[in-house]
Amino acid sequence: MPAKKLNIAVVGLGFGAEFIPIWQRHPLTTCYAICQRDEKKLNTIGDAFDVDVRYTDFKSMLKDPNIDAVHINSPIPDHGWMSIAALKAGKHVACTVPMATNIEDCKKICDLVKKTGLSYMMMETVVYAREYLYMKEQLDKGTLGKLQFVQASHQQDMDGWPNYWPGLPPMWYATHCVGPVAGLIGKPAEYVSCFGSGTVRKELQKCYGSPFAVETAHIKFKGTDVNARIIRSLFDTARQYRESIDVYGDKVSIEWPLIEHEPLIMHRAKLPEHKIPKLVKAPDFAKRLPKPIQRFTTKGVYDLGKKTHLSFTQGSGHGGSHPHLAHEFASALAEKRQPFPNATQSANWTCVGLCAHQSAMAGGKIVKLPTFTLK
Repeated sequence: MPAKKLNIAVVGLGFGAEFIPIWQRHPLTTCYAICQRDEKKLNTIGDAFDVDVRYTDFKSMLKDPNIDAVHINSPIPDHGWMSIAALKAGKHVACTVPMATNIEDCKKICDLVKKTGLSYMMMETVVYAREYLYMKEQLDKGTLGKLQFVQASHQQDMDGWPNYWPGLPPMWYATHCVGPVAGLIGKPAEYVSCFGSGTVRKELQKCYGSPFAVETAHIKFKGTDVNARIIRSLFDTARQYRESIDVYGDKVSIEWPLIEHEPLIMHRAKLPEHKIPKLVKAPDFAKRLPKPIQRFTTKGVYDLGKKTHLSFTQGSGHGGSHPHLAHEFASALAEKRQPFPNATQSANWTCVGLCAHQSAMAGGKIVKLPTFTLK
């Protein structure tokens, strides 16, 4: 254990409040500071979790020399510029998804990480969710045999979500799909082709100029014969919330259920048809974590139990991923290694979505990923 714990500053106290007790209890970190524009909310959260150092201004917070790393949970349009500012201020960065809403900011972040030697991790929940961890474990053990194909979907009704959400192009927020397929394949995405389907309401189209109700992309991965399909929808498409992963091997395949909270379906090759499918429940992987934060794979803390954040009511607690994300970031910093996903991987996953939307607007034209995301 390092002589000094890492001082983490949590920025954005909606979804971000979920992480305060995790940082407080992790043996490598302390939740040193919190930052929130709304002073009343800042003080309510600060009092509830006994965090004394509080900021309403992000740029002022970055001047605090005691802060080692910032954990950004602000609205999507702020991710890029906040991450850039934090890296320039000499802080390590953990940022909720996506990395940014344009390729230029993704490149600036990668360039700054390379220049400064600081760490950046996009806090992609799905690649630390228990279902993904189970599929990856089965793949690594050889249970699946040769990997043949992977697909993922993220369908969600975002009506009623605040400010920047209405009309957001589906693929701009695609990392919950891209992360798991890229993680299982283990290679960067090289190019993408995407089609838009259907239309959203006129008032939604005006926000970003995106007409599509659904966007579906095929992704070519570099240096492998395995590729992937992803599906995204945010508005005007009837579907229960779903973040799904399907992984297909030549010996065993595992599919996500059609209805949330039901078991995964394992398909085993070379058996009589009625014996091929088998229902399996993904185990909890809390034992991979330090004991003080193991409980957070199954319990949330938002608003002291009085209220649950939308990401939990619709997101199923993100598969118990929150303590795993915190542990990976803290461990990577302590061990002076790159976190997973690192800046380049985060940029690749984010840019898949940005390039996919470009492709959809161009009628499915192949769009290559920026070369800086392939290194």
